[in-house]
Amino acid sequence: MDFSSFLSELKILHNCSLCPRSCHADRFTENRGYCKAGTGFSISSIYTHRGEEPVISGSKGICNVFFTHCNLQCIYCQNHQISNNRLDHRSDEMTLEEVVRQIARILDTGINIVGFVSPSHMIPQVKVIIRAMESLGYHPTWVYNTNGYDTVETLRELDGIIDVYLPDFKYMDPELAGRLSDASDYPRVAGAALREMLRQKGTTLQVNDAGYAESGILVRHLVLPGYVENSIQVIRYMATELSPRLHVGLMSQYYPAYQASLVPSLSRSLTRKEYARVVATMEELGMSRGFIQGLGSFDHYRPDFNKNHPFEED
Repeated sequence: MDFSSFLSELKILHNCSLCPRSCHADRFTENRGYCKAGTGFSISSIYTHRGEEPVISGSKGICNVFFTHCNLQCIYCQNHQISNNRLDHRSDEMTLEEVVRQIARILDTGINIVGFVSPSHMIPQVKVIIRAMESLGYHPTWVYNTNGYDTVETLRELDGIIDVYLPDFKYMDPELAGRLSDASDYPRVAGAALREMLRQKGTTLQVNDAGYAESGILVRHLVLPGYVENSIQVIRYMATELSPRLHVGLMSQYYPAYQASLVPSLSRSLTRKEYARVVATMEELGMSRGFIQGLGSFDHYRPDFNKNHPFEED
């Protein structure tokens, strides 16, 4: 397999402004910018994941590509083993041939959907992987599973390439966004990013006969304990500024991970009353499309990326 002609996509990383950090770092050197990522395929795991929303993981699961590094540094991140930019992720570097081989192996089992997890700082690599796979005759549904901290300009480059957007919408409170994720501009940036995704895909989430999403947008929001007002503001913004017809995945799966214990209210799980308030807000605003989780879900989403199968027992 000779994919060398596809690697020209990586040239943009000489002056990287892919994400809202706009570091202008030369990632071909040791000047790596905020995310500390280079130009390679830094991937912790390529894995069949069955824990996404029903229209994403379906009955067979989704082939998820978990990138290392991140352009947010959330103190409660459940994927902190691979997203922490202070850690050395060089052991996770893969060749493009390895990436293609692992994705193809999963697709050959009958799964026809691939998700790129935390891809905002790896857009050129995403494009290269897609082009390489399609050159071999693979045309799965491509899912962009993002924290929502994306620029409109970069998202426009994905128009016609990405089939399904799966963004987070974490905050409407700038102070909270700065304190918990080191991005006080998150509300403004994510709001603009969602508008661009909506422009590209509209409010219809197209689902095939097998139950998998094939085109559209599904917005996720994780309700944080002690910060229900932020969640209510997020839901209200989506309903009034975007569309009440958006499909929303309202998550109750929070548990105290990574450095969450540094914030007293984050040192516990979500209460039934807190989650119910946010669900009630969705109902009041006519947001009836999407998914809610059982309150016990926090016991089932605890990945360990030191394992071959991060979300399952080896």
